[in-house]
Amino acid sequence: MGLLDILLGRTKPVVPDLDRLFALPSAALTLEAAAGFTPTGRGAVCFSTVEGAAFEQTHREVQALLDADTDRDGPPVELRTDGYGYSWLVSRRSPGQLPALVNDLHAVNSQMEVNGFGPQLLCSWAGFEDRAGRRLALVHLYRRGTFYPFAPLPGGAERRDNALERRVGSALRAELPVEQDLGRWSPVWGAPGL
Repeated sequence: MGLLDILLGRTKPVVPDLDRLFALPSAALTLEAAAGFTPTGRGAVCFSTVEGAAFEQTHREVQALLDADTDRDGPPVELRTDGYGYSWLVSRRSPGQLPALVNDLHAVNSQMEVNGFGPQLLCSWAGFEDRAGRRLALVHLYRRGTFYPFAPLPGGAERRDNALERRVGSALRAELPVEQDLGRWSPVWGAPGL
């Protein structure tokens, strides 16, 4: 970065750090102790919709990579599109297999990045639920390398529990790099599996 960049306020883009995903299992222990949320075994990687032979090849590579793990029910990842036009590669594990789910999310992100689809990657999330059935996702922003909680309210309307999100964000600051800019805590409405 040169003097001109400093004077014009330009900064270097943040290099994505996918290894931060591996902090989720320890953060899950804090989340359970602080708020009573436990893993659901569901998670997904979101990206701008991509079409063509190169993406189909990448999807097959991801499937083959994750097929090696036989400790799951159903396909390793399922490709879904939400109502907003975003694509999701959804992984399902048993609730006690959060480390394996994190490995799945890391593998999907890494494979897409290696095959040139890094610019299309948006976020990943892992799901949690409390005894009352409230849902929560810990969302990892690919380009920023930070996390934030997303807590949709039940009932089908696109409303979220902002107080719960802030409480969870505060509780996890020692465990995860929580996104400081609340404006980036975007809702992931329509996220398959959430």
